[in-house]
Amino acid sequence: MAIENGEKPQDASAFVAVTKPTDWTIVILRVVAFLATASATVVMALNKETKSLVVATIGTTPVRATLTAKFQHNPANVFFVIANGMASLHNLSMITVHFFGDKFKDKALRLVMVAILDVMTVSLASSGDGAATFMAQLGKNGNSHARWNKICDKFHKFCDHGGGALIASYVGLLLLLVITVLSIVKLLKTK
Repeated sequence: MAIENGEKPQDASAFVAVTKPTDWTIVILRVVAFLATASATVVMALNKETKSLVVATIGTTPVRATLTAKFQHNPANVFFVIANGMASLHNLSMITVHFFGDKFKDKALRLVMVAILDVMTVSLASSGDGAATFMAQLGKNGNSHARWNKICDKFHKFCDHGGGALIASYVGLLLLLVITVLSIVKLLKTK
């Protein structure tokens, strides 16, 4: 490929101009990611709905049962809350490291540890999101082969709150991915 004036570039860096990310960009992204993952944690942890449903009919008399849908009834949702809570704690601790990290003698070691912890947090958050998304799909559509009935037609508020928590968590996951890329770029640009 040739540049506009017809000369060939010396190296590949002429095409990709990656600048070192500013510290405040990462801090702002971490704050927003913290807010997203913390809100997902709180919304899912407080997700509960109770309904009185007709479970049988004896003659002409309906038999009612009071059923409660809670996030604790599903291990995938519990894992989702724990994973997002850990991601929130990670972002909060990395913000603290940003402000007090200059006290460390070895800056390169700090940057390596931050990048490794960022990658681990992305993997934890994505696995929690995947597990909760699978259970949300199962709650919405059911599974006719396993004879698992859908519950979102009966517990609308529970499913809506769970969906909102999933959206907030996926926003946090996307921001965590961007933060991870920026922290690795920052590590590679340090000399």
